[in-house]
Amino acid sequence: MTLTPAPFGPHFGFGLYVHWPYCARICPYCDFNVYAAKNRDSGPLVESIAADIHAHRPRMPQHGALDTVYFGGGTPALLRPDELGTILLAASETFGIKRGAEITLEANPNDVLRADLVGLQRAGVTRLSIGVQSLRDSALAFLGRDHDAASAADAVKRALKVFPSVSIDLIYARPGQSPANWEAELVDALALGAPHLSLYELTFEPRTPFGLAAQRGDIAPMGDDAQADLYELTQAVTTKAGMPAYEVSNHAASAQHQSRHNLIYWRGGDWIGVGPGAHGRLSVGGGRYASEAERRPEAYMANVQALHSGWGDAGRLEPLEIAREILAMGLRAAEGVDLRRVETVSGQPVPRDKIEVFVDKGWAEMVGAELRLTPSGRLLADAITAALSP
Repeated sequence: MTLTPAPFGPHFGFGLYVHWPYCARICPYCDFNVYAAKNRDSGPLVESIAADIHAHRPRMPQHGALDTVYFGGGTPALLRPDELGTILLAASETFGIKRGAEITLEANPNDVLRADLVGLQRAGVTRLSIGVQSLRDSALAFLGRDHDAASAADAVKRALKVFPSVSIDLIYARPGQSPANWEAELVDALALGAPHLSLYELTFEPRTPFGLAAQRGDIAPMGDDAQADLYELTQAVTTKAGMPAYEVSNHAASAQHQSRHNLIYWRGGDWIGVGPGAHGRLSVGGGRYASEAERRPEAYMANVQALHSGWGDAGRLEPLEIAREILAMGLRAAEGVDLRRVETVSGQPVPRDKIEVFVDKGWAEMVGAELRLTPSGRLLADAITAALSP
């Protein structure tokens, strides 16, 4: 008798996300769980994160070795190689880390320029994700960054000498940005030679300085139609350069350079979230659980000490919540989603008549049971997901 794999869980990938909440400077557009680094002693939080990883094993006895580890933030590149090694050792001792695993570290250009890159590599890091954000000095000043375009380019070149897999982040759809200016900047970014690009439209989250400025009328966000034009321009330029989108905002030179950690999210795999404010998805005993760690570092460390875990009890997701998440995350990726997974979890059919409309409009395609959005359809991913959700 052949058992059908569950429609979610670690067989779609198993990762560890480590949130380091401190930054040397907090950017005005950022709505992540971040705090000023100042002159903090990182040791206690590193030890708490390691203890939190160990505490997950009793809850997840059937999970095997990790496919990926992702250090995000905040600015995890503020950690020394030995501190990263302490966290990776805890992961290795607790679950094991597969040979050839992807281990990503987020860093800012100035971090890369002053870091011991070989030391980071020896600690276990295999991939750098560099927050370039722009290659124009005026835009970097507007975005509140502490580097200039020349240092950003130097950082990417320096990283590529040590790490074969490097990603760079850019923010576009900035107020007043013209298609010609964005195209020129994107061409400059492609010329740096990084095999992965994460290209994000600037958002104005309500509680950020940018969000508050927009509410006051001090900043005028770019209109939806202009943003859509820039998105379509982005797809054309990157595809021509051999860096097509494999997800709404992510581009890679080949499958080898796609973010394996992010693919776990989009495919409905499992990941442990440790560090202040980190989120996780854990599949245990046929159920799927959402974890969220305490946001404030002091509360997180206290929880780890008291409960031997940063998040306490994880909430069990309802079948409809799981199905909607599988659909929403799966449609973000170019590879699409097998609708049988959604229907198995929800117990409801995905409406084929609506899919036919999207196919006729050129927004989607069906390949067997898999629904995939076209490049123009990915521009409407949220609306299409809402229309098809059980």
